[in-house]
Amino acid sequence: MSNCHIISITGDIASGKGVVSKILSERLNYSIYKNGEYFRSLAREHNMTVKEFNVYCESHKEIDFEIENSAKHYAESHDNFIIDARLGWYAVPQSFKVYLKVDLDESARRLLADSTRGKVENYSSFEEAKREIAERFRLENERYYNLYSVKKEDVLNYDLVIDTTHISPEEVARKIEEEYYIWLRNNK
Repeated sequence: MSNCHIISITGDIASGKGVVSKILSERLNYSIYKNGEYFRSLAREHNMTVKEFNVYCESHKEIDFEIENSAKHYAESHDNFIIDARLGWYAVPQSFKVYLKVDLDESARRLLADSTRGKVENYSSFEEAKREIAERFRLENERYYNLYSVKKEDVLNYDLVIDTTHISPEEVARKIEEEYYIWLRNNK
C-alpha cells in the first residue's frame, strides 16, 4: 500500500464526527471533506427533514451514488485530509478508517443541544429525538446495505473504533491521532 494521508471518520449520529474532524484538522493541518453538510443542503433544497430525505433517497439511488462517489473522486487528486462521511471508509478504502460510537441517550442530548442543525433536524422532545435517531440509523443502514452491500456499523470495517459517550472530543482526537501515526508507520 502506498502512503495515504487520509483519515475517514464515520459513526453514530451525534457521535462527534464533525467536532473531532475539526480538532484533527487543526492538529494535523489537514483539510476536511464533509459529505454530511452536502446531504443536509440537499435535504434543505428539497424542503425535507434529514429523515424525509433519507426516505426519498431510497427511491433516488443516484443521489447516494453522487454523494458517496464525490469523496472517492476528491481522494483521487487530494491528500492530507479528513473525510467526515457515513461511507467515507468505503469510498476511500486506503484511508485510516475510524468509527465513533455513542449511546442513544447521549446522541439525543447532543442533537437537542446543537442549534446548528436547523430545521432539517428539529425535535420537540428527548423521546422524539431518540425515536428519530433510531429510525434514521435503521433507514441509512438498510439503504447502504441495499446499495453497496455494506454494514457501516460493522466494526470489522475500521482500523479504530471509539465510544465517545463519556470522553471529550479532544480526547477522541488524541486517540485517533496516536493510532493514525502507528497505522502510517505500519503501512509505509
